[in-house]
Amino acid sequence: MPTLLVVDDEPAIQHAFQRAFRGGELVLRSASSAAEAVDAVARERPDVVVLDVRLSDATGLETYHRLRAVDARVPVILVTGHGTTELAIEAMKAGAYEYLLKPLELNELRAVVDRAVQSSRLMRVPAAIPTDGPEGGTGDPLLGRCAAMQDVYKAVGRVAGQNVTVLVLGESGTGKELVARALYQHSRRADKPFLAVNCAAIPEALLESELFGHEKGAFTGADRKRIGKFEQCHGGTIFLDEVGEMTPLTQAKVLRLIQDQQFERVGGSETVQTDVRLIAATNADLEKMAEDGRFRLDLYFRLNVFTIKLPALRDRGDDVALLVEHFAKRFGRELGKPETEVSPEALAALRAYPWPGNVRELQSVLKQSILQTSGSVLLPDFLPPHVRKPAPVPAPSGEPTAAFDWDTFVSGRIAAGTEGLYAEGLERMEREVLIRVLKHTAGNQLQAARILGITRGSLRNKIRTLGISIARSVWADDDQGES
Repeated sequence: MPTLLVVDDEPAIQHAFQRAFRGGELVLRSASSAAEAVDAVARERPDVVVLDVRLSDATGLETYHRLRAVDARVPVILVTGHGTTELAIEAMKAGAYEYLLKPLELNELRAVVDRAVQSSRLMRVPAAIPTDGPEGGTGDPLLGRCAAMQDVYKAVGRVAGQNVTVLVLGESGTGKELVARALYQHSRRADKPFLAVNCAAIPEALLESELFGHEKGAFTGADRKRIGKFEQCHGGTIFLDEVGEMTPLTQAKVLRLIQDQQFERVGGSETVQTDVRLIAATNADLEKMAEDGRFRLDLYFRLNVFTIKLPALRDRGDDVALLVEHFAKRFGRELGKPETEVSPEALAALRAYPWPGNVRELQSVLKQSILQTSGSVLLPDFLPPHVRKPAPVPAPSGEPTAAFDWDTFVSGRIAAGTEGLYAEGLERMEREVLIRVLKHTAGNQLQAARILGITRGSLRNKIRTLGISIARSVWADDDQGES
């Protein structure tokens, strides 16, 4: 269970934290002086520290710098009173996670602490590449024995220690964040901060400020200066997920940052110098987006210095059984059913399912199924209906298939606990359109590309990415009058 250390010499503040996080999923520790705080961080290595900048035995940023010298990866949230915001801003420049003003607002406090706990986990929990099968290693393992995953492991080992930009490609749920964490944890910056930003989860109008910060008065609501992630993470690693969702203006500033390690805050003219390593990830076709003018081609080239492509789960063969074994044991232990086994029939159903949500969906389905299990064996009856009897996936060969049932698809994905339905729906729609056009052209890719309004190269990439196969022998059989 994550540990939160609260450093404040006011009993009322300590009591407020006890009430705010009572019965939650955090272990609360307290310190009332700088000396106690430094000792607690060195002894317990808490996941997050909340620090008042004014203590009886220290002033200003003295305590913060002492904590950072013990472990620079611990997210520190500054709590400040009136007139001390400049100190907080200086701390943010030095790598503090966030700062809050007194009196503390409970919902904001909880939200900031939750984000800090997640950030701490990304840095601390190993993204392991096990060598001893499903039980080898600790943390969140990158499991897989197929050739494509072996290539991923080799790529991580080859580039992790190099101070170069890496672009991680793959469908939603394939494990791009795990690869980014493995790159960070095996890098020369592993003792420095690691910050992850999901570009798709932040409104367009706020993303630039989140990354680069802003000056007071830069826009409506900017009532104080804010330090952005690129300045805050000086010396560390930034992971930009869903990088294709950036606006053109943000793309231009990221391009300059990669080239010169310089930028200006929103609404400011001061040039800020930083030193960060960038790892980017996307499930989008950036090359196609660049062709369409939706993504800067020069930024694509800068991000594409070294690319790691993660395979879809449906293309990983026997890895499905390996992952099922690992996650069934892990979730069984977490849910109080440590002896849970997967029956051969249930395993066959899991292997037959196409997994549009990839490993993330597999995890959700297994956790849901283990909760339904009444004994020690996971039987097919405990699997969600859409996994036991998946809707047929159309292929561009043979007889025409019935219209795709979107209601069943959406309800099934929601029941599976998906967190990427938008991307999964777009992928399914794209697959449906391509399949029907390829059927219309009898597999003629040049003609299909013309109808779709894309290049033949883009069509080939989509056919490969979406796992569409064109069985030429079927077309030959049809020419001979066979069904």
